[in-house]
Amino acid sequence: MTTVVFEWRALAPVLLVLIAAVLGILVEAVVPVVHRFFAQVFLVVASIVASAAMLVANWRAGIGGPVAMGSMMLDRPTYFMWGALLVFGLLAILVFAEREVNGGVSTFAASAATVPGSRAEAEASAARLEHTEVFPLALFALGGMMVFPAASDLITMFVALEVFSLPLYLMCGMARRRRLLSQEAALKYFLLGAFSSAFFLFGVALLYGYAGSFDFSAIAAAVQNPTMGSGILIAGMALLGVGLLFKVGVVPFQSWVPDVYMGAPTPVTGFMAICTKLAAVGATLRVFYVALGGERWTWQPLLAVLVVATMVVGAVWGLTQTDIKRTLAYSSIAHAGFIMTAVVGATAGTATSPLDSLSSALFYLVVYGLASIGAFAVITLVRNNSGEANAIASWSGLGRTSPLLAGIFALFMLSFTGIPLTAGFIGKWAVFAAAWRGGYDWLVIVAVLLSLVAAVFYLRIVVVMFFGEPADGVVVGKASAFTWLPIAVSALGVAVLGVFPGPVLALATAAGTFIR
Repeated sequence: MTTVVFEWRALAPVLLVLIAAVLGILVEAVVPVVHRFFAQVFLVVASIVASAAMLVANWRAGIGGPVAMGSMMLDRPTYFMWGALLVFGLLAILVFAEREVNGGVSTFAASAATVPGSRAEAEASAARLEHTEVFPLALFALGGMMVFPAASDLITMFVALEVFSLPLYLMCGMARRRRLLSQEAALKYFLLGAFSSAFFLFGVALLYGYAGSFDFSAIAAAVQNPTMGSGILIAGMALLGVGLLFKVGVVPFQSWVPDVYMGAPTPVTGFMAICTKLAAVGATLRVFYVALGGERWTWQPLLAVLVVATMVVGAVWGLTQTDIKRTLAYSSIAHAGFIMTAVVGATAGTATSPLDSLSSALFYLVVYGLASIGAFAVITLVRNNSGEANAIASWSGLGRTSPLLAGIFALFMLSFTGIPLTAGFIGKWAVFAAAWRGGYDWLVIVAVLLSLVAAVFYLRIVVVMFFGEPADGVVVGKASAFTWLPIAVSALGVAVLGVFPGPVLALATAAGTFIR
């Protein structure tokens, strides 16, 4: 019998997050109600900080290669994505813990199991109950997101997909206010997510039939040295792509994004906006570059068409929106297209231009994530009598009543636009340069033109905030450091990376090679 070797230290960053999630469930069972919130917040912060510390220690020790019996690959892109997920996950989950802005309770439903508008719901709200289960759910999702882009076989990737998806389905339906809208969002996300998972599994089955293995290296070898026709390979690749591109938010698999972003509790929306996209793009890169890289001439043209459609839908439909969360949802779709331009390019680094497709996509995800985390945290603070004031008209005159908050939000909008001296400009330059070097100059031209179209709805929000009359009944809620810390970190990151992108670009460049 072969002795099973399990690399505990190498996997410690993931294990710490998942163990903390399990302990969070135990906290719900044994810790008195009055102490659960503080226990859960401490557990989240301690586990993520410990995970990040182990990640840095493993990096410095040079630990890497196949781990967990070959089901995961700990290479430089994995280190980069894990680090980004831990930072963004911590910033997003801190916003989960905000209570002051809601008068002493969290953004989440008093009792998610009660029927909206029922007596039981009213009693739970009057008793000021809250769901602290969201913290272990978020940790389970974060753990699954870490495994997803690191998986080196299709079965592990599918398990990770379900581990991070199921908690998100639950959290999307747990908003304290507008609960019917929240539950509708959760149901749509669940049904469409289950459908995409079925496509993913069909793709897994077909690729296994083609290669005789779930392992990415074996699939790559079968692509290079085929023993049968390519029909089953192309079908499996297409079906697998549906499951992956659904999570990225690429057209035509984006229909869930606007409704889910709008209906989910805003802290959950911020968590999904970057962490889900980062994990999904990372997994897509690993599948198409490592397992299916030999078939790039088949998937590149089709993916280029989908990228154009994605940018068109995100930019044009975003112009018609009147709700700020829905606007940022279409923004997310447009940015998915911008990120995927680098993926389509599939370029390797050179001595004169070391930033390749993988590195540029990773850097773009960082700068997009900073602006997204901060933007959704700001949205939780702009309120009226019914809760968050999400109508864009309600933000009118915010620059007069709260110039600091409006200025920070304007910075995020300018970064989304890609204005020079913001991080978004450097990010777009990186992904467009990678696509151009890959021979997709026409795609870059289309992306630049659609960036100009998308700039209209970002700048419209800035104009409304600074040149409109203050809206009646809209105030900026008082918040604690749980919200202001992510806002401050995001604003600082967007500003600094716009002027000094060197260190993060260097890290992204160093992370630009998958181990095959």
